[in-house]
Amino acid sequence: MNTKYIFVTGGVVSSLGKGIIAASIGKLLQARGYKVTIQKFDPYINIDPGTLNPYEHGECYVTADGMETDLDLGHYERFTGIHTTRHNSITTGRIYKAVIDRERRGDYLGKTIQVVPHITDEIKRRMLREDVTEEELDFVITEVGGTIGDIESAPFMEAIRQLRWQLGRNAVCVHLTYVPYLKAADELKTKPTQHSVKELQGMGIQPDILVLRTERHLDDALRMKVASFCNVNLECVVQSEDLASIYEVPVSMQRQGLDAAILRKTGIPVGETPAMAPWHDFLEKQRCATRELHIGLVGKYDLQDAYKSIRESLNLAGVYNNVKVKLHFISSEEITEGNVAERLDGMAGIIICPGFGQRGIEGKIIAAEYTRTHDIPTFGICLGMQMMVVEFARNVLGYKDANSTEMNPDAAAGVIDLMEEQKSITQMGGTMRLGAYDCLLREGSRASEAYGGATEISERHRHRYEFNNQYKEEYEAAGMKCVGINPGTGLVEIVEMPTHSWYIGTQFHPEYSSTVLSPHPLFMSFVKHINTLTY
Repeated sequence: MNTKYIFVTGGVVSSLGKGIIAASIGKLLQARGYKVTIQKFDPYINIDPGTLNPYEHGECYVTADGMETDLDLGHYERFTGIHTTRHNSITTGRIYKAVIDRERRGDYLGKTIQVVPHITDEIKRRMLREDVTEEELDFVITEVGGTIGDIESAPFMEAIRQLRWQLGRNAVCVHLTYVPYLKAADELKTKPTQHSVKELQGMGIQPDILVLRTERHLDDALRMKVASFCNVNLECVVQSEDLASIYEVPVSMQRQGLDAAILRKTGIPVGETPAMAPWHDFLEKQRCATRELHIGLVGKYDLQDAYKSIRESLNLAGVYNNVKVKLHFISSEEITEGNVAERLDGMAGIIICPGFGQRGIEGKIIAAEYTRTHDIPTFGICLGMQMMVVEFARNVLGYKDANSTEMNPDAAAGVIDLMEEQKSITQMGGTMRLGAYDCLLREGSRASEAYGGATEISERHRHRYEFNNQYKEEYEAAGMKCVGINPGTGLVEIVEMPTHSWYIGTQFHPEYSSTVLSPHPLFMSFVKHINTLTY
């Protein structure tokens, strides 16, 4: 069949959950046997979110092919299991850069470059994925960031308007809006949704399906009101209520016929509703997991989205180990040798979080020493792993001034050092070691056991600094084993301490590869071990 295109837009306010709805649509269509992909178009002018502060943008998600992207791509992958690439994340910055680069080469033969048609044509080309020739897809789902009416999103809306006319029944617009509840009046208000749809219609786009975000159940009379005022069929007005888990959203959408409505709009026979048995099994496990397991996140970003993939990976691993993981953020900036015992008290396990820069690293080092000397299960990721290495050098190997040269370029013992190929780089964005790299695991190591005895794996990276192999033999002799090595470069990817119950650090980011139906083995091993200790 011809590829169908679904555009997901949002109105009224931001943060309504367009990414979850887009991921849910992908999951439902996938369950019906269709091949799908999901892409995010962000109106901000940055080339990518790689240089953005997590407080600005949440976590920076990394694809296997090495693109720094929006965190919604993490939702896409966790829900569907598809592997996104650099083609699944586009910003205004990338669009304008592509057009300007062509203009500089003379590709436009001296024409005046304008938003319409040149910028909108480039957006359309990316939405149609014309530069991805090797894939055959039934559905391409495109989420547009921001809110209808934003100045910066206007070119994207114009591109969608044009594509709707070009593609006819092969294109569907799903618009997500908000229906607020006014407590004083004891009423749900549809006016914001009406205004949002009117704004969209003013741009020449009539939504085919409305998803109404709400904290309270919407009755049929209210849905009928929205349908009649917004020129949408009643069966195409779907509500997205607050649910106990984001992973219940696909089931709720399926129950209300969202996927069926999309198929009807695109002229495809609806057929039988898929059972989605593995997904329902997961949800049942989630509901039954009531015993709590308390895990501390030692980091510097007190923001849910800053460690989004780590949080979700731990939650998923908890479900499959029949426990409810309760996460506690512990500010590494506030940890001292005097209060570390108090701050980590009650935690069955500790994650030493990734990040960049000097702020909060001494607290991470102190936490790593405490968990190492008190045999508390500990998982260090990227910078977290590096601080475990620094702590070991200071307190076991005797290098009192040991550090990462990122933090102290003049450190006498730079046990974490800048990668050789990074030393001549001056720009920041997209210049790190990014994407999936191979890793050989030492046979019999705890890391290898976690991967089911595998000795060859591939994991995603996002870093500039590495374990300094000059000190490798000293670490091995003193009990910190370098059990994961990149076969091409010899870079250390995993360290562990076999004498401890569970003390592992990874230079890579395992959280990027954890999905609902395939939780990451290291998180599974970590949570399983803690569960065994505390049961």
